Amino acid sequence: MKIIVTDEVSAEGLALLIEEPRIELDVKLGLKKEQLLEIIGEYDAIITRSGTTVDKQLLDAASRLKIVARAGVGIDNVDVDYASSKGVIVVNAPFGNTNSAAEHTIALLLSFCRNIPEANYSLKSGEWKRAPFTGYELKGKTAGVIGLGKVGGRVATRLKAFDCEVLACDPYIGQKRAHDLGVKLVSHQEIYKNCDIITVHTPLNEETRDMIGLNEFTLMKSGVIIMNVARGGIINEKALLDNIKSGKVLGGAIDVWSEEPPRSPDIKELIGSKNLVVTPHLGANTFEAQVNVAIDVSREIINYLNDKPMENAVNIPRFDMALMEQMRPFLNLIKVICDFGIQLLDKNPDKLTFLYQGGIAHYDCSPLTVRGLSTLLNHMMDQDVNMVNATLIAEQMGITVEESKSTQADAFSNIVTLIAECEGKKRTISGALFDGAPRIVRLRDYQMDFAPEEHMLLLHYADRPGMIGKIGTILGQHDINIASMNLGRSGKKGEAMVILSLDSAIPENITGEIREATEATFVRALHMPSAINSRCSNGL
Repeated sequence: MKIIVTDEVSAEGLALLIEEPRIELDVKLGLKKEQLLEIIGEYDAIITRSGTTVDKQLLDAASRLKIVARAGVGIDNVDVDYASSKGVIVVNAPFGNTNSAAEHTIALLLSFCRNIPEANYSLKSGEWKRAPFTGYELKGKTAGVIGLGKVGGRVATRLKAFDCEVLACDPYIGQKRAHDLGVKLVSHQEIYKNCDIITVHTPLNEETRDMIGLNEFTLMKSGVIIMNVARGGIINEKALLDNIKSGKVLGGAIDVWSEEPPRSPDIKELIGSKNLVVTPHLGANTFEAQVNVAIDVSREIINYLNDKPMENAVNIPRFDMALMEQMRPFLNLIKVICDFGIQLLDKNPDKLTFLYQGGIAHYDCSPLTVRGLSTLLNHMMDQDVNMVNATLIAEQMGITVEESKSTQADAFSNIVTLIAECEGKKRTISGALFDGAPRIVRLRDYQMDFAPEEHMLLLHYADRPGMIGKIGTILGQHDINIASMNLGRSGKKGEAMVILSLDSAIPENITGEIREATEATFVRALHMPSAINSRCSNGL
């Protein structure tokens, strides 16, 4: 795998990639857009920070690209939707710099309230003045935190430590988290009307762009302090400038800008305001944070190489990480089921149903469904299909995908079933885990029980004496050894289904010979490399 690093990323954090023999790592900083476009086609992954824009033009030029790794929280410099349409995984590092950003927020707030930048400059200039730098205490102030995620939650905790009353607004956060943090959940309007200090900690998206503008400033108390250490563009900078000039906003601190570096006159004037403490996007700029985010994205790339679930992919359905260890075997199971099932179809399916029964039905199974769907589509398509673009491709192909769950699983604690429908016919295959290893427990209406092997042969024929002997004789004549056999019958002398595990692949001419000898209604040689991989991943 060939990886390019285009922005400053901690070398210590990249050590995992440098030590990995399967990876070739190129660090090329300061490239102009045209230079990057010329070479990006050579790379399988790109590691960036905020200095590189991964847009449609770059993604189109990146013909080999599998992963965009953003060494930080924000992904507003990445066109995630277009990356998804091309099957490119986008990962970030949402937790590595959360402490850094929270601490920077408090540092800026205290710097503003206690006039530290001005006092520092004055004293270093040879002056000894105190009265001009009289400041404000945080104790007793009402602080409003908009966005109570990883960073916002830490900021709220630190504000509480300064004896602030903290109000918070976040539609995606439950009352329990607010209670645990000791803050009160309120509406946006209540934040604007009641708070002495307002700090934002949300991502930048269509919902939050210009979230605080002229109307919101109108609702605020006179003398409010405004903070933004999240993303430039959440607070309308022209509206903030106007309200500082009018005196409605006392001041505050800004670390992030809608233009970085700033170019417009309004932003430059805002930066020059004596009422603001400003920094050039330093929220994540601690040595510890830079190492942490680099380690996080490096681990994600290693996970990709090892075909393991990715914890921080923003465009792949993912499990609650607390459940990952117990859910990982089911990712292997769904892959094996789908690898087996797709080889029984002669045409692309019209509809696919994924059924989850038993204890697993209590959990979000969408990552399993997308994993299974990508496995199926990879057998149908020439292009690479993965968990990023599988759903989109299925829609484009006109394949209906449904997911169903039931807590009842009969004789098994958990069963996963694939039902593939094509031109009115159904193929059903069910699997379960035995000691963590995948087994097939049902084919069509037949109860079966076998562990999939790399080479297998499946037959349907009319059950009559001597059939197994004929199959064994033909295989023996061609030096193909039978490792195991599983037989299902609809009744005495009814239809029989036999599945054979073989030590080697069976050529097409031999399957034809078996079909003729047994008068089989269906014969299919199956190749199942995923069966070997699943055993290895379960330590078997």
